[in-house]
Amino acid sequence: MTANATPPPSPSPRPHAVAFVFVTVLIDAMGIGIIIPVTPDLIKELADLPISGAALWGGYLSFIYALMQFAFAPVLGNLSDRFGRRPVLLVSLAALTVDYLIMGLAPTLVLLFVGRLLAGIAGATHSTANAYMADISAPSERAKNFGLLGAAFGVGFIIGPVVGGVVGEIGTRAPFFAAAGLAAANFLYGAVVLPETLPADKRRVFAWRRANPLGVARQIAKSPTVTWFFAAYFLFTLAHFVYAAIWAYYAKEVFSWSNAEVGLSLAAVGVGFAVVQGWLIRYMLPRWGEARTTLAGFIFSIIGLVAVSFATEGWVIYLFIPVMALGAVVTPALIALMANRVSDDAQGELQGALTSVAGITLILSPLIMTQLFAFFSGPETPIYFPGAPFLVAAILMLAALVPFGLGLRREPRK
Repeated sequence: MTANATPPPSPSPRPHAVAFVFVTVLIDAMGIGIIIPVTPDLIKELADLPISGAALWGGYLSFIYALMQFAFAPVLGNLSDRFGRRPVLLVSLAALTVDYLIMGLAPTLVLLFVGRLLAGIAGATHSTANAYMADISAPSERAKNFGLLGAAFGVGFIIGPVVGGVVGEIGTRAPFFAAAGLAAANFLYGAVVLPETLPADKRRVFAWRRANPLGVARQIAKSPTVTWFFAAYFLFTLAHFVYAAIWAYYAKEVFSWSNAEVGLSLAAVGVGFAVVQGWLIRYMLPRWGEARTTLAGFIFSIIGLVAVSFATEGWVIYLFIPVMALGAVVTPALIALMANRVSDDAQGELQGALTSVAGITLILSPLIMTQLFAFFSGPETPIYFPGAPFLVAAILMLAALVPFGLGLRREPRK
């Protein structure tokens, strides 16, 4: 990973290459979104627990998934720099298919953990898709194209949770089989039409000293600017994952929403994310630049988290969804700031490092947020405040502005 490297112009994208990777991320997001509304009920069914207890086990499931991502994301990122994006992407999709089948058939919590462990090891779909997009994008276009992938993820969340909520009314297992079918279709689609984007002359030798979290950290440390941006990204994702960690539990506890209502609320969030990352960001970037766009996203995210933390009526959530959605500009803009500062043959390593950072936060965030939720919503809580995790997330988001500002100050004067 080279500090402040200026990549040469990328080759012209192959016909429909952007569409290929967009659909890959879209279907992947649909698979994830489908299972969110019913996961609390499945845990309750298997372990005979109240919603607060199910939230704790949900946190542990997220922990094992994130731990595997943290350990293996650098390996997969470096493998994609050595062998290309296509094979790594296809293996990930095949593993996700098996994961959803295991979860759908699981008679015990133990098998649920096995499924999440497998998904964590091979869960490089999104990071490899980002490296794929970096390969076919000029540096000035990367933030917009990363936003396009974010929009694909948002669209997937428009469709996925709605399908999951509706299908979940049939049975708690049905959405997992639907997700497995989508992942399998995604694998077949990629096997037939997905082209390779990393030319042989831009590949580098695989080295175990770089294919681990410690090795990646050493590479990142060579660029102080990128290091500060990584710190900001860490705090942002630690806070942002509060939604994935407790949204379903929070909505059921505070608003008494059904699976279908949880799915519809997630779909509304997905609409907002898709509009912001797929369309609005293309107007913000030319006017504000990547740094100011990122800063604006942080501010909107903080406002949205504070509003959700104190909400007592469901309509308040829908009122602030546009504000939360505006915060979605942070991820593509911040990733672009980093991607434009590393060399072409290290884009996979960068995306693997980002996935590893996300893995750390996926280890910490669900444990922190579900514990907070269980404490402040349980029968013995001294203060009933189920929105506490969102308020803590807002504080973390505010703290992220410090390393982000330090990273900007490290930028060389032009």
